[in-house]
Amino acid sequence: MNGSRHFLVVSHTGRQSALEATGEVCTQLIAAGAVPVIASEQWDEVHEHVPELDGGVARFEDVDPARIELVIVLGGDGTILRAAEIVRGVPVPLLGVNLGHVGFLAESERDDLGYTIARALARDYVVEERMTISVRAKVGAEVVYESWALNEATVEKAERERMLEVVIEVDRRPLSSFGCDGVVMSTPTGSTAYSFSGGGPVVWPSLEALLLVPLSAHALFARPLVVGPESSLAVEVLERTETSAVIWCDGRRTFDLPPGARVIVRKSDVPVRLARLHEAPFTDRLVNKFQLPVTGWRGPVGRD
Repeated sequence: MNGSRHFLVVSHTGRQSALEATGEVCTQLIAAGAVPVIASEQWDEVHEHVPELDGGVARFEDVDPARIELVIVLGGDGTILRAAEIVRGVPVPLLGVNLGHVGFLAESERDDLGYTIARALARDYVVEERMTISVRAKVGAEVVYESWALNEATVEKAERERMLEVVIEVDRRPLSSFGCDGVVMSTPTGSTAYSFSGGGPVVWPSLEALLLVPLSAHALFARPLVVGPESSLAVEVLERTETSAVIWCDGRRTFDLPPGARVIVRKSDVPVRLARLHEAPFTDRLVNKFQLPVTGWRGPVGRD
């Protein structure tokens, strides 16, 4: 097993379809002489529902992370975000198979599972790096929370009845203050997620940038902002806020914020690497995932 190729398999274990797909993937990997690797948090569920995997499968915690060649993710975008958490800091690409709804980060669909794994075994894919953000919360000079995000960090009110009172900053300078439901600070990857739902722009992932999108802000100047990758964004929860606040990173990691807390977001030095089977333009991905109407388009004639 020491000389074998190792593939981490991360699935949405709450779905029977994902567990069935996990069994298919592991069986195909073992047949090719590779070692499927399962994270400990999913180990019991996978073995309970896929008993034929009693042999030939390794626990992630028992494998040197540097030996993982590829992460195969079976689920939706949330499962891909979980997989990115598991291998954070390890430069291994993630290959997503969509078993969810939109599956914007996924590269293939359930019907193509066998073909996808064959491509993975043949190393027939390209790797695309996606920018992430570092997130830090401070109260005065004290750092009370640190995390990161691939999609976004969101400062939100924890109670429905009242608004948050915040000041937003760009490059350590105050820009505006207002009451709101929250503020999203996003990467280009996250521009098609929560930021998009809040009215933010779609930013092509080849561009490095930071987005700030106020949510239901009571202000004349509360437009979405896009700044360069060397800038910093911050949201300060004002002392006069009459509700509690919370920060969410990728909708997965959370921390309660006291009044007066500042949340600072910057570009992280650690990207997430995505394996791509198709080098289609991002425009095509938008059209396909959002089912955008393009009927009638005849295309360019000659050179633009």
